[in-house]
Amino acid sequence: MKKIIFSPVYILLVFAFGICSSVKAQQLTSLDIKAQMVKDWERAKSYTVDYLNTMPADKYSFKAVDSIRSFAQQMLHLATGNVFLMTSATGIPPLSWASQGLENSKTAQGKDSVMYYVTASYDYCLNAVKTLDVNKWGEKVKLFNMFEETRFAVMNKVFEHQSHHRGQTTIYIRLNGIKPPQERLF
Repeated sequence: MKKIIFSPVYILLVFAFGICSSVKAQQLTSLDIKAQMVKDWERAKSYTVDYLNTMPADKYSFKAVDSIRSFAQQMLHLATGNVFLMTSATGIPPLSWASQGLENSKTAQGKDSVMYYVTASYDYCLNAVKTLDVNKWGEKVKLFNMFEETRFAVMNKVFEHQSHHRGQTTIYIRLNGIKPPQERLF
């Protein structure tokens, strides 16, 4: 009688085929996309608050070099960018302080003020994503009177912008000998 030898590769292929044949694709809906965007904005807010709490209050004026924004200015830029860009994407009226030049305001540079403006900007973005009818996400809007994009594309640009500026502050934290918060993809 012949002995049948099963190689690990053969067994893996049979197992993978069994799994793949039982997986069924689910249709992705606009509500699924909206729910994911809300989840990502909630994660981004929490992650950014961790950054704000990691940097000591007496280091908010720190600049890696004189010609760039301070830590506080970077975070205030992030906050005003969140509001301005999301307003452009959704048409929802901006927060009253969004056009007040916070980056250069002496009274906005402290940790408590920065925390307030940044968290308010995330709350604004979360509210905008939650309340904008998904049927409007495909509508085109003008950004900076130059770019015509869908509301959905601009909302993604807002998310990209805040990620970029939070990421820039990683070096500010490291240059002060502090370990930045652990990355959070999920």
